Amino acid sequence: MKLRQLATLKTIAAAAIAGAAILLPGAALASTAGGSAAASPPACATSGLVIWLNTFGNGYAGGVDYTLNFTNLSGHACTLRGYPGVSAVSLGGRQIGHSAGWGTATPGLVTLADGATGHAVLQIADPGNYGLQCFLPGPPPSPGHPGTLPTAAGLRVYPPGQFTAKVVPFPFSACASSGPVWLHAGPVQS
Repeated sequence: MKLRQLATLKTIAAAAIAGAAILLPGAALASTAGGSAAASPPACATSGLVIWLNTFGNGYAGGVDYTLNFTNLSGHACTLRGYPGVSAVSLGGRQIGHSAGWGTATPGLVTLADGATGHAVLQIADPGNYGLQCFLPGPPPSPGHPGTLPTAAGLRVYPPGQFTAKVVPFPFSACASSGPVWLHAGPVQS
């Protein structure tokens, strides 16, 4: 009986060695292929970005286009893909009005080397275009004085794919209502 068990164990061991020999070249090729491909840099974390607004805007009838910038100071390359989350905020950090709308363009992957900057277009429409719904509550408007628009202290900006924001100081007239979408953000580009 011991002889029969020994023969069975030898057969199992031989089969295991043969199976490993068959699988080994495939595993070696897979690890070589995976090892030669460069790993994609990680997503840019909010903490590694300086977010700033170029205040020399391009005015148009009804608003101004600004360039919202994302400079990578993380010490390594990182990536951004998508639209930033943007909203106007008061000096106390309270959101004013509706968050920025997004376009329909399919955003590409933007790789930022350390020190490089990605850009997104930010459109800020004139809140006066939206009528009385944007004005602060108060005394009824009179001829020549429609009311008071709130002043935003800045922009709360979430980089694409991140859940932590930074506030960019920038005072401007905002829309008090959460109804109209008067801010629009484009995708981050290189």
